[in-house]
Amino acid sequence: MDDVVIVGAGPVGLLLACELGLAGCSVTVLEREPGGENPWRTAPLGMRGLTAASVEAFHRRGLLPALREAVGPAPAGFGPEPAAGDRTDPGAADGVLPPPRAGHFAGIMLGGVELDETTLPPRLPTPATDRLMIHLADVEGMLARRADELGVRILRDTPVTGLDQDDDGVVVHSRTGTFPARWVVGCDGGRSAVRRLAGFDFVGTEPQFTGYVLHARVDDLDKLDRGFNLTPQGMYLRMPTDGHLGIMDFDGGAFDRSRPPTPEHLQEVLRRVSGTDVTLLEVWNASSFTDRAMQATTYRRGRVLLAGDAAHIHSPLGGQGLNSGLADALNLGWKLAATARGTAPDDLLGTYDDERHPVAAAVLDWSRAQVALMRPGPQAAALQSVVRDLLTTRDGAGYVYLRTSGAGLRLDLGDAHPMVGRVAPEFRLADGTWLGELTATGSGVLLDPGADPALGAVAHGWADRIRRVTGPLRDDLGTGTVLLRPDGVVAWVGGDRPDPAALRRAARRWFGEPAA
Repeated sequence: MDDVVIVGAGPVGLLLACELGLAGCSVTVLEREPGGENPWRTAPLGMRGLTAASVEAFHRRGLLPALREAVGPAPAGFGPEPAAGDRTDPGAADGVLPPPRAGHFAGIMLGGVELDETTLPPRLPTPATDRLMIHLADVEGMLARRADELGVRILRDTPVTGLDQDDDGVVVHSRTGTFPARWVVGCDGGRSAVRRLAGFDFVGTEPQFTGYVLHARVDDLDKLDRGFNLTPQGMYLRMPTDGHLGIMDFDGGAFDRSRPPTPEHLQEVLRRVSGTDVTLLEVWNASSFTDRAMQATTYRRGRVLLAGDAAHIHSPLGGQGLNSGLADALNLGWKLAATARGTAPDDLLGTYDDERHPVAAAVLDWSRAQVALMRPGPQAAALQSVVRDLLTTRDGAGYVYLRTSGAGLRLDLGDAHPMVGRVAPEFRLADGTWLGELTATGSGVLLDPGADPALGAVAHGWADRIRRVTGPLRDDLGTGTVLLRPDGVVAWVGGDRPDPAALRRAARRWFGEPAA
């Protein structure tokens, strides 16, 4: 029996597998698809943007060099353009402090607006960059290789057909066999079989539009303006690479997505939405999507959990789906591993739902707000004008950055210190060691720059789960002693006069009882 069976070998499932494998859990990943090349997972249709928080997360597990090598440079026109004074050399010995940039909101481009960094949470130089354009296939390949190194078993062409659970475990059924496990996590996308078979409620709002992404040979392509284009009939996107288009048709999601869109249908929709007479001479690839915004009412039922699109779906506006899913995996991985090992404090696993469910709910509302702004009609057009004026200010663009980059996220852990509940900035020891080098093993970290003997005595009880690091920091941002959870979230700040009893309470809360 495995500790965990993960259903779905996309980026979310594979990152979760790596987290569990790193913690010593036995893991099997079941993937429905057989593998092989897929145009929807390679450039440009498979391009996605990783936020600063996601890039930092890969760095904190020692995976950033492999990620950069796997994805290579983005195609021309994709990704942020370097600005004057941009300090983003990934090989810089002292790290980089990339200027924060907002992306877009409802097609309103904000990348050129300079943000007021004094209004943002404190940052430190880091080997990571602010954003990174990736191809899904390359990221999946890199994570699959890492999972294999950690002893994870990945079985492709293995669709899940049934699921039975009791108090002791779960049995997953497939046409290729049965797979018993103590826990099962569904990372199998918006049409999740695990979610359906385990009986999760999935609620939300129905779609307002049907979206299309296509790669085609287009006659008179220059009649279509580049970038996002709001029109009286919807919106279209001409991507930087010729022939790659996106269309949003506000039809109430009426298109039948059980069948692929025909060239004739795409031709009619493109002409109507763009207001041009362009002709699709040949369509090589096409797919449809909607802005249906749904979320599981809970992320856990017994011994079955959900993460990523299996737990929440929304329109791809803003590209937050992948980043939200990766954050789910990072939050869940160490908690599920501790539970499987028997070292977790009471209901540690319950904090996964407590912490991640509200974040996804906010993302769904963010998506709904963008859809409302892009609806055809004079009311939405007037609102677009007002919102554009607001968001293209430094404060407005800063608000969008905080909502979409992950930099504004602070979990409510019941501590008033402004750093507690945030992902730690990239602290660096005086000897040059990066925080990311200390967190690569997946343990908790206690930064004790004062080498306090009383703190050392407390930390000794959790030496198998918390790595204590002494010695001064180059810049501690005034925090003094800091305890980090395995996902990089600050669990406790001791300041310059840390209380050993407070450290003991924090360690017990997040890491369970000390070793005997």
